[in-house]
Amino acid sequence: MSSNSIRQQFLDFFASKGHQIVPSAPIVVKNDPTLMFTNAGMNQFKDLFLGNEAVKYARVADTQKCLRVSGKHNDLEEVGVDTYHHTMFEMLGNWSFGDYFKKEAIEWAWELLTEVYQLPKDRLYVTVFEGDASENLEFDEDAKNEWKKWIAEERILNGNKKDNFWEMGETGPCGPCSEIHIDLRTEEERNKVDGATLVNNDHPQVIEIWNLVFMEFNRMADGSLKSLPNKHVDTGMGFERLCRAIEGKSSNYDTDVFMPLIRLVEAKTGYAYGKDEPTDIAMRVLADHIRTISFAILDGQLPSNTGAGYVIRRILRRAVRYYFSFLDRKEPLLHEMVGTMAEGFSGIFPELKDKQAFIENVIREEEASFLRTLGNGLDMLEKHFAGSATSIDGKTAFLLYDTHGFPLDLTQLIASEKGAKVDVDGFNTLLTEQKERSRKASTQETGDWNVIQESEATQFIGYDNLEAEVRITRMRSVKQKNKDLIQLVFDQTPFYAESGGQVGDTGIIESANEKIRIIDTQKENNLIIHIADKFPENAEAVFYAKVNTDKRRETANNHSATHLMHAALREVLGTHVEQKGSLVNADYLRFDFSHFKGMSKEELRKVEQRVNEKIRENIALDERRAVPIEEAKNMGAMALFGEKYGEEVRVITFDPNYSRELCGGTHVAATGQIGQFKIISESAVAAGVRRIEAISGKGAEQWTEEVEDQVNALKDVLKSKDLLKSVEKLMSDKAELEKKLEQLEGEKTQQLKAELKNKVEAGADGYNVLIQRVDIPNAEQLKNLSYQLKNEVPNLVCVLGTVISDKPLLSVIIDEELVKSKGLHAGNMIKELQKLIRLLKQLI
Repeated sequence: MSSNSIRQQFLDFFASKGHQIVPSAPIVVKNDPTLMFTNAGMNQFKDLFLGNEAVKYARVADTQKCLRVSGKHNDLEEVGVDTYHHTMFEMLGNWSFGDYFKKEAIEWAWELLTEVYQLPKDRLYVTVFEGDASENLEFDEDAKNEWKKWIAEERILNGNKKDNFWEMGETGPCGPCSEIHIDLRTEEERNKVDGATLVNNDHPQVIEIWNLVFMEFNRMADGSLKSLPNKHVDTGMGFERLCRAIEGKSSNYDTDVFMPLIRLVEAKTGYAYGKDEPTDIAMRVLADHIRTISFAILDGQLPSNTGAGYVIRRILRRAVRYYFSFLDRKEPLLHEMVGTMAEGFSGIFPELKDKQAFIENVIREEEASFLRTLGNGLDMLEKHFAGSATSIDGKTAFLLYDTHGFPLDLTQLIASEKGAKVDVDGFNTLLTEQKERSRKASTQETGDWNVIQESEATQFIGYDNLEAEVRITRMRSVKQKNKDLIQLVFDQTPFYAESGGQVGDTGIIESANEKIRIIDTQKENNLIIHIADKFPENAEAVFYAKVNTDKRRETANNHSATHLMHAALREVLGTHVEQKGSLVNADYLRFDFSHFKGMSKEELRKVEQRVNEKIRENIALDERRAVPIEEAKNMGAMALFGEKYGEEVRVITFDPNYSRELCGGTHVAATGQIGQFKIISESAVAAGVRRIEAISGKGAEQWTEEVEDQVNALKDVLKSKDLLKSVEKLMSDKAELEKKLEQLEGEKTQQLKAELKNKVEAGADGYNVLIQRVDIPNAEQLKNLSYQLKNEVPNLVCVLGTVISDKPLLSVIIDEELVKSKGLHAGNMIKELQKLIRLLKQLI
C-alpha cells in the first residue's frame, strides 16, 4: 500500500464516521505568541478546547504539517541519526469537541489499525494513565475497560505521567492519554524479549504510532488543574511511522515517503545508501530537512537571522554541512530535491508544485551563500594553523560554530587532521552561556486569566466604529523580557488587533472614574487582547473605548496604498509577483514580494505613477464580509500562501479590474483619501524576494516638503538655480584637484625614495638594510614605496614605519633571493615587531 493511499484511507475512514475533513493549518504560526511553528495537530483547535471560539463542527479530522525543532519538542539533533525522528512530519488526527469521548475514540482507532490497515493484533500494545497522587489524578479505569473489549489485558500497560498525561506546554489544555505501540522486531527477537518490556523504552523497533488524548483539564499558570467546560478528544498519529508499520520497514526512511529523495541524493552524489553509516545519516538528514525547509518557505517563512526564520536557516545549514562533510558535495544540492518532494505531495499539498520554482530559487541562494561561509571558515582554520598553533581554543571553536556554521565535530575532524585538539569544555561553556542568554530573552511569565464575566468571543466592531461602550470580560498580567504587561479582553472592541501585517490600534478606555491607555492590540490565536498601561481600579465598570483616529487613518492610507501597489507591481513586472510579507503602520508601508532581480528606475516610476493615478481616480472601496472562500476565489480575489483562511472571508476591492484581495485590515473609504504615494526604497531581502518601502498621505506630503526644503537650501549654497549643472561643475573641479594632488604626492614620494636610498646600510652577508620612520599619508602609498625600494635596491631588507590616525603602521619587505637562500620571513618579523609595539604602549 502506498503512503498516499494510507493517508487517504485515514481521511476516508473518519469521514465515514461523521467527521468534517479540514485542511492543514500553515506550518508557520502567526497569531500565537507561545509558538513559532505548528508542533501538534491540535494547535489550530486550541481556542475550541479553551472555549474561546464557537464549535462549528463537533467532529473533525485532518493531516497536519508539523515541525518540532525547539522548546519542549526538540528533536533536531536526533534527526537522521536515528530512524524515526523528523523535523517536519505529518500528524494524522481526529478530534471531538464535546461530542464523543473514550469509547468511540478507542473503538475507531482499533478498527482502523486492525481492520482497514490490517496491522497484526499480536504486535500491538496500548498504554493507559496509571494516575498521579501528587496531583490527585486517578487511574484511567474508563480507558482500560474500553481497551479490554478489543485487546488482551496483558497488552494493556500502565503509563506514568511523563508518558501518559499529555500537556501542550507549561499552561493550556491537557489530559490523560492512551498510546498505541507496535513491535516491528523479527520473530526471533520477539521470542527472546517480551515486547511489553520495551514499550516507551526508546527501542528503535518498538515505537508509538498513535496517541489518543482525552482533554479534560486546563493547566493554570500556578500549576493547578481546572476541568475544561467540555470533554474533548485529540488524537495524533505519526504518518511516517504508520507508513513504516504498514509497509513492514525497519526505518521510516525506508518507506516510499523518503526513498525517492534518498535515491535522488544517491544519483547526485555517487554514494550508495546502506553502505556506510555516516553517509546514510547525511542522506536521511537531507531527505528530512528538504521537506521542512520547503514547507516553511511555502507558508511564508523565509530563512533569516531572527525568530522562525533563524530556525529554518539553521535547519538548511545543517543539511548543507552534512552533504559538504560526508557526501563530498561542494555545490548546492538541496534545491535539486524540491521537484521530487513536490511530486510526492502533489495529491495532498498541490501548492508545492505551484510554487516549486520560487522555493528552489530561495533554497539555491541560501545554499550558495552558506557554502561561501563554510569556505571562509576553512580559510580561518588554515590561517590558524599556518603559525605554530597546536590546538583550537574554545573561543575560536565557538566563533566557527556561531559565525561560520561549523559544528563542533567538523572543527574536531579538521583539527585531528592537523594533529591538534579542540578545547571542548571551553566551547561548551560559551554555548551554554549563549543558550542561557537566549532563554532569558524569550522567557514569558503569563498569569492566569481573571474572568470578570462570562462572554462569547470578542466581537470586533472596528470596521464601522472607532468608539464604543465596552465591558472587561477577563484580564491578566504578563511578564516578558523583564517588562510587566497588562492584558485586557472586552466583550466587544473597536480596536484592530495586529494581523496580516497591519499593526494593532492604540487609544484609551474611560470609565466615570479613570482613564486607561491602550498601548497595543494583539491577537493570541483568535482572542483579541488589549495591552494596557495599568489594571483597572474597578474591572466591572462600563468603559468607553476610543481608538486613536489619527493613527488609524494614516495606517488605513498605507494599507490601501499597499493593495494598489501590489496590483501595480503585477502589471509592471508580471503576474509572478506575489506578496511574501508586509508591514503597515501609520508612518510607512513595507512590502516584500517575489521577483528575482532589482527593479529599474523606470519600473519603480511606472509603479509609483500607476498608484497615484488610481488615487486620483478616487475609487470607492468595495468591501464584502462573510464571503464563502470558494466564492471569493472565483471572484478573482488574491489569497496568500501561508495564511489560514476560514470558510468565510472578507474581500477588499478597489476596481474589480484592478485590485481584489482577501484582507481583514482597515482601509480608506475611497482611494482619494490616500492623497499621495511615494516609493522610498527598493532592495533585496532574500533569494527571489524584493522589498519596497513607501509612504502615503501625510507622510508623503512631509517627505515632499523636506525634499523641497533641501533643494532650496542647495540652490542658496550653490547660488544657482541649475542644480545639476552646478553639481557637475563641482565634481569636475574635485576630480581635477584630486589629479593634481596625486601628482604632487607622487613627486613627494619620489623625493622621499631618493632620500631613503641614501640611508640604506650594508649589512652582514651581503644584506642591504633600511629601517626608517617615514611621514606618509596612507597605507597604500607606504606599500607602493616599499615595493619600489625593493625593486631598485638589491638584496634589500626594508622596514618602514609610520603613524596614520594615531595608529602605528609597519611595512616589512624582503628581497625574494634572501627569502629563498636565508629563510627570512616578513610575516614573522611583523609579528615580533607587533609584540614590541604592544609592550611599548603598555609602558607608555
